[in-house]
Amino acid sequence: MLLFLASGAGHAAVSPWVPLAYLVAGVCFILALRGLSSPASSRRGNRFGMAGMLIAVVTTLVTHEIASLPEIGAAILIGGLIGFVIARRIAMTAMPQLVAAFHSLVGLAAVLVAAAAFLNPGAFDILGMDGNILTVSRVEMALGAAIGAITFSGSVIAFAKLNGNMSGAPILLPARHLINLGTLVAIVAMVGAFAVSANAGPGENALFWIILAAAFAIGFLLIIPIGGADMPVVVSMLNSYSGWAAAAMGFTLHNTAMIVTGALVGSSGAILSYIMCRAMNRSFISVIAGGFGAESGGGEGEAKTDRPWKRGSAEDAAFLLKEANQVIIIPGYGMAVAQAQHTLREMGDLLKEEGVTVKYAIHPVAGRMPGHMNVLLAEANVPYDEVFELEDINSEFAQTDVAFVIGANDVVNPAAKSDPSSPIYGMPVFDVGKAKTIFFIKRSMSGVGYSGVDNDVFYMDQTMMLLGDAKKMVEEIIKAF
Repeated sequence: MLLFLASGAGHAAVSPWVPLAYLVAGVCFILALRGLSSPASSRRGNRFGMAGMLIAVVTTLVTHEIASLPEIGAAILIGGLIGFVIARRIAMTAMPQLVAAFHSLVGLAAVLVAAAAFLNPGAFDILGMDGNILTVSRVEMALGAAIGAITFSGSVIAFAKLNGNMSGAPILLPARHLINLGTLVAIVAMVGAFAVSANAGPGENALFWIILAAAFAIGFLLIIPIGGADMPVVVSMLNSYSGWAAAAMGFTLHNTAMIVTGALVGSSGAILSYIMCRAMNRSFISVIAGGFGAESGGGEGEAKTDRPWKRGSAEDAAFLLKEANQVIIIPGYGMAVAQAQHTLREMGDLLKEEGVTVKYAIHPVAGRMPGHMNVLLAEANVPYDEVFELEDINSEFAQTDVAFVIGANDVVNPAAKSDPSSPIYGMPVFDVGKAKTIFFIKRSMSGVGYSGVDNDVFYMDQTMMLLGDAKKMVEEIIKAF
């Protein structure tokens, strides 16, 4: 965002140290991504990212002919203050929708810069000898604006779904596949027509605004058919879109740092989305194309409560947890909603004092955005060496005394392995059914997860359901110790 503000203010001055500074900034961004690959190095990665952005912004500011540096400084100060206040006040449970909102702002920034370049190309040095905008600049401008518009409107819908302003269930429009495909083809065709148009003077071609309107519409249409279960992938994919939008505008603005940074964000977001789709047994193309081929799924459903199940108490849980040799805790979005991470860590600390081995199992798509559970556990100061990913811990459930499921559902549902007709079939899940005892905390037996699929774990002989608010239930267990 800061680079958008600085880059659009003038012409880049030619200086031998400018490419070097941008190169250093790019290396810092790469080191930031490397550091963020592990919780243990995430703080260092963030520092590298901040250092790289500082270098890029300062370089952009001092090497451009800025008409009003105080105005740009004031804008940066106001935006930074707003971001600081929001970050301080936002609850950890609202982090996914905050990320979606920030993605929308990046997309909107790309749209505004593209519109400014279209209306005043002379200020961006993209006019040809014939007085028209350069062909290559028209392609960059149109693509950047289109991707930015898709990012903006798609992120707004993602925010509304995550924030509860609209249903998390898929909204399936009639003939949506045909509409989506037709709109995307039309955008590509219009970008081509805009690029070769003879009438491409400053602000003269209406095709630019039509492309923008169509892109805003397709962003909306692509996201509304996607259910809440796929929201982590959507957030990651929108992050990728925002990166590509920034990269496209970097070409228009002749800014190396924006090109490098945008490409890094775009490619890493796309790779993460692909990895998450594999973890969820989802088609990568299906998700990014707006749930293409999906007819149902997502949204909360109703569980079948006519089967026999056992209800446990905090006292039951406290006794068996203290007697266990190993306990594996599986957190999910319900833990985030109840903000039970600190209480959960306190329970884990007490168990370790009793000689119990405590481990935390994190599913790749637990929560509502990539790494949601990792962030919550890190906030509660859970040691990194106690947190394990699915492939590293799944084999240990057979030797585990207690599997403690708190607020998770689909990620422990055996239907993913046993029922080919299930919408989550093929998704890797935790084998909690192999544990000697299962404690399952959820608010009631009437609701199920975002997939809307009943969970056989509820009815297993070794399962005790602990119904109620997750935080209050863990507090009661601690008291019972």
